[in-house]
Amino acid sequence: MFEVAYPDSLLSEGERVVAHKHPHFKMLIFPVIVLLVTLVAGGWLGWRAQDFESPWDTVATIAVAAVGGILVIWLFLVPFVRWRTTHFVVTTDRVIVREGVIKRTGIDIPMQRINSVRFEHGLVDRIFGCGTLVIESASDEPLTFDDIPQVEKMHTYIYRQVNDNPYDDYDAPRAGGHESGVEWRERYGRA
Repeated sequence: MFEVAYPDSLLSEGERVVAHKHPHFKMLIFPVIVLLVTLVAGGWLGWRAQDFESPWDTVATIAVAAVGGILVIWLFLVPFVRWRTTHFVVTTDRVIVREGVIKRTGIDIPMQRINSVRFEHGLVDRIFGCGTLVIESASDEPLTFDDIPQVEKMHTYIYRQVNDNPYDDYDAPRAGGHESGVEWRERYGRA
């Protein structure tokens, strides 16, 4: 499926996108089932409506189409648009979550404010390759994000960004021979 990159205009100077995901498609399983059942039932009821006498055959067909259209919009189209407009983005500086079309909401969690990150996934989530990501930051409660695809990779991306952040304000050399945050800023000119 064609993936739209997160707009660079919404990123800070020097910030890069590490990972960009929509919720896992498993959240669309019920809406797709509803769509298929509605189409089959609507087709069958529309066909059966032809047995009514005129003008009731037309009235019944219009009623079936109207109810079917409402069900498709409410139980399929709305969840699909919600899925498509929900973004979970990990950048070099923060975790970004955006959702909604008419009422757009979002949260940004700076990497330096993240205390811990963990993931959870039960048997069904493991089968689908997704899970729940729990981020503990300086806020009162942990933030929980459900249906994150490849949750273990996302966990690792965030963990690496939190623990390998070159902007840290300490002078000791980093583990693995990396330069300290001060040395990194001097070399690359970042303040």
